[in-house]
Amino acid sequence: MGFYPVFRRHMRQLACTIAGLALATVSPANAQSLLRDAEIEEWLEDYSHPILEAAGIPPSRIEILLIGDPTFNAFAGGRYMGYHTGLLTSASTPNEIEAVIAHEVGHIAGGHTARSDDAIAAATRPMLLSLVLVAGAIAAGSPQAGFGLLGLGQTIGTANFLKYSRSQEASADQLSIRYLEKLGKSGAGAIEIWQDRMGEQIVRGRKVNPYRQTHPLPTARVEALRTKIEASPYFNTRDSEEEIHRLKMIQAKINGFMQEPKYTFRQYPETDKSDTALYARAVAYYRAADIDKALTEINSLLATYPDNPFFHELKGQMLFEFGRIDAAIPPHRESVRLSPDEPLLRINLGRALLSKEDLAIVDEAIRELKTALAMEPDNSFAWFELSRAYGLKGDLPLAHLATAESKYHARQVGEAAQFAQRALKGLRPGTPEHRQALDILTAAQNVAAKKRGRR
Repeated sequence: MGFYPVFRRHMRQLACTIAGLALATVSPANAQSLLRDAEIEEWLEDYSHPILEAAGIPPSRIEILLIGDPTFNAFAGGRYMGYHTGLLTSASTPNEIEAVIAHEVGHIAGGHTARSDDAIAAATRPMLLSLVLVAGAIAAGSPQAGFGLLGLGQTIGTANFLKYSRSQEASADQLSIRYLEKLGKSGAGAIEIWQDRMGEQIVRGRKVNPYRQTHPLPTARVEALRTKIEASPYFNTRDSEEEIHRLKMIQAKINGFMQEPKYTFRQYPETDKSDTALYARAVAYYRAADIDKALTEINSLLATYPDNPFFHELKGQMLFEFGRIDAAIPPHRESVRLSPDEPLLRINLGRALLSKEDLAIVDEAIRELKTALAMEPDNSFAWFELSRAYGLKGDLPLAHLATAESKYHARQVGEAAQFAQRALKGLRPGTPEHRQALDILTAAQNVAAKKRGRR
């Protein structure tokens, strides 16, 4: 059950940590975990991309990060926007999240953070495969190893990361209203989400000095926003039932993965037969190593929603992590069929195929991994799996080349250079693969030289 030892070891090497500040202040000692999940990322992109376009920013220029942290927080700057899981689970409506997204886009459009790119680059998004990866180690009885997959040992101090002045915050708020109006959206979510924060301000008010905050306090923020938002012709526009249901499903998934199963079972009791409860319990049973109950819950969802690729993905992941490789491959294949443009789904399928160690299907695994890498070329885990595939075929030069790519995108440039040199010995000069190895070697040497220069 759980991860194979080599996989667990490599994931510890590939995991990364990020700390950010935009909507709330958190302790510099806190470390946040960078997560990957195809369903949640798709949801964030569906809301973020139209707002970016309204601001005149090509969505392809912006990297969206999902941070595993229960606090109400988000950040943006340079080429990045990041959202805490706590922000997503605290929202009552999608419009509240839209308001936060629009605010963060305002920071980017206003050029409010000049030094964020280098700081966030250390937390390269594709280093982790998905939320579901952590559950394997937890289900196998090793929760510390599981959480180790989600974080590593370097914390970026909040105070030294993204800094915004109070005037920049006010500017981003005003820009957010403009973007939402351009899309025919209400800004009411901004008022609602900051009113929810007022209770926290009242509790902590005596300890907070407003003149030492980089962000306006909720009371001041609501008053500054209310007049303009309520004057908008779209003020009474509300989210559809379908949009709210989708948010609740995202929240159920996050809760299932990010909190202890006992709390999930309390929040979503067996008597609750709603879609959200089935989803949350499926994940919680999986993490509690009760695979049969987990499969019962996810199969109930699949009976109602047979065309949902993410339910198939989760079922495949459950079966895979509990050693049922033959049974795991069909749902992973179905997830890819239903959503062919999601690279994480293809990586999951490739990984499952490789675990068979059957030469008859290695080429299929290679095709899936290469297709995923065409969409996400800096995914270090996909490169690592591709190196395994070439290793099974006995093609050591290509295995070394894929390992070099994996190491480079995991920011292990010294090892990347070593594997690139090994690959060059077996690759024919003038071929695309030979040039690829040379490029990695040169890039790794340049990064190493810059590091020496900084020291």
